[in-house]
Parts: sequence; structure tokens; C-alpha cells
Amino acid sequence: MIKVNARATFSQEGPFKLTTIERRNLQPHDVLIEIKYAGICHSDIHTARGEWGPVTYPLVPGHEIAGIVSQVGSEVTKYSVGDRVGVGCLVDSCGECSNCHKGEEQYCLNGSTGTYGAIDRYGHYTQGGYSTHIVVTEDFVVRIPDAIPLDAAAPLLCAGITTYSPLRHWGAAPGKKVAVVGLGGLGHMAVKIAHAMGAEVTVLSQSLKKKEDGLQLGADHYYATSDPETFKQLAGSFDLIVNTVSAQINIDAYLSLLALDGTLVNVGAPADPLAVNVFSLIGHRRSFAGSMIGGIRETQEMLNFCAEHNIASEIEVISADRIDEAWERVLASDVRYRFVIDISTMGNE
Repeated sequence: MIKVNARATFSQEGPFKLTTIERRNLQPHDVLIEIKYAGICHSDIHTARGEWGPVTYPLVPGHEIAGIVSQVGSEVTKYSVGDRVGVGCLVDSCGECSNCHKGEEQYCLNGSTGTYGAIDRYGHYTQGGYSTHIVVTEDFVVRIPDAIPLDAAAPLLCAGITTYSPLRHWGAAPGKKVAVVGLGGLGHMAVKIAHAMGAEVTVLSQSLKKKEDGLQLGADHYYATSDPETFKQLAGSFDLIVNTVSAQINIDAYLSLLALDGTLVNVGAPADPLAVNVFSLIGHRRSFAGSMIGGIRETQEMLNFCAEHNIASEIEVISADRIDEAWERVLASDVRYRFVIDISTMGNE
């Protein structure tokens, strides 16, 4: 086993502590990645605090990983030492089911393997990117184009693909009206990507305090959902609404904003169920859907798209000893718009 430094939480309450974890020795198709940057995702917090189910501690979160290949297995063909690469929310899947064959590994019928908090095919508990190195099979590694800085690329491995996938699937394009609920880590990427796809983009946020940011990121319109007039004014307006909020909202109110055959897609994942009145759906043949990240092929497509359109995450880089502080600021919506850990500071106390 390969011993590496990491930051782990040992309980729901935290805090993070510097520790050592083990990575498996390289198998023939494995890649050893020296992690340079790791994004902080709200999913890290939900998972570590037990909000999505039981957790085995210690836990090293992090599934927005950007780094450099430092070693490859004897049969690796896709990558070489020195390549700029990334790892997202998955590190493996069965590779045999119909969904895997379609390149939709995130929906593996036999259960895909998460980058942290899962059991891999070798029986090991997976640990994520808040660490100096990770070992991943080459099929679950993606190439980061030179046009995207590594630090700003890291959040694309979750926030980028989580918003790109539904926008692409439901056809964001010229002539389409797309609304993005929430302008946070996911929302700001949804705005950038939808704008680059040619859609008319509207941000729906609780207040107007981020309006200037939203317009600079590519939104055409910006409305405060705290104003009841917003829902009256925009009723029946949108072909697609992407809800990025990981909290309870009035789904029926947002469904009323959809045009005929419109779709509201949830990519935020609140811990508690969301209620929906069926009459909000049947009146205008509206759909309420969900979407979870993307497959490896689509993730690479997203990275190439972002490079072509000069898209990257808006980030605040922090040292590893500030993870606890960053988590509290995420919960307070006090980040514009994604924290990224500089892994070179992993040894800081």
C-alpha cells in the first residue's frame, strides 16, 4: 500500500485533522495522481455529517480533483506521467450493465463506486481528494485541457458536469429559455454553460444581492424569488429550469414557471423529501426530473466544451488548515463561488 497525507473528519461534528491514509499499489490499469487541487462541494458536507446516510469514519471527502499523473500501471494506454488529469465523483463501476455500456456509469445498475465513502472492488473503503495522492483506474480519469488552469478546473469535475449534463440532455440551445435556481457553486456554472450553449438565461435567487455577478457570468435576466411578483410575472415562461439548491423550496411554485412541455430538473440534493402536487404537472404537461453528474465520456466532453468556450469555475483558493472554516462559509452561502484546497499546503498545522 502507498501511504499519503490527507485531511479527515473523524465524526459528524469534525473537525478535520491531518492524518495518513493508504492507497492501493498500482494494478495494471491504475494511474497514480499527485493531487494539486481539490474543490469543496456541498455533497462533502452532507456526506460527512451523516445527512445522506450512515458514514464510516475517518472520512476523507473530495470529488473535485485536479492533478498530475505521477505513475502508471503496466497496461495503462490512455495516460502518461506528467499529464494533467482530473477525477470526479466516481472511481469505478461494473462496466458490464446496459447503462455502463451507454457511457452512463453514474447510473450503473450494479452500483457505481463513489470517490469517497464507498467500498471498491478490492474491498477498500474509498477516500477522496482532500489528500496528496489518489490511485484510480484509467477509465475513470479524464484529461484536463491546457486552456483550463488546474485550480479552476477542479470544481468542473462535479459542479461543472452536474450542470452540463442536464443542460445538454434537455436541449439548452438558441431559442430556449433556461432558468437557474440559486447562484452558488452549481448555479454559477449552470449560468456560464447555458449561456455558452446559446440559451436565454435567467437566474432565480432569493435576493438581488448577486445580480451584478449573475449578469457578468452570462445571465440575461435576474429575479428575486422573495418577491411574490416574480412568480406572477414569469408564469409559463421557461422551457427548462435547473434547480441547484440543496434545501427545501416550493417545487409547485417553480413548476408554475414552466411553459408547455417544460421540465424542472433537480440537481441539488436536499436531505429531506420534496413535495409535489400532481396538478402542478398535468396542467401543462410539465415534467419534474432529476439528474446526477454525468458519465466519464460526457465529463470529458464537458471539459473540452469549457476549454473551447473559455469557461472555468470562479474560485477562492484556501490552505488545507482552513477546511473547517470553508465548510461553515459554504453553509452560510459565503463563497463566490467555489472553495478549492491547495493540496501543497496539506502538511500545514
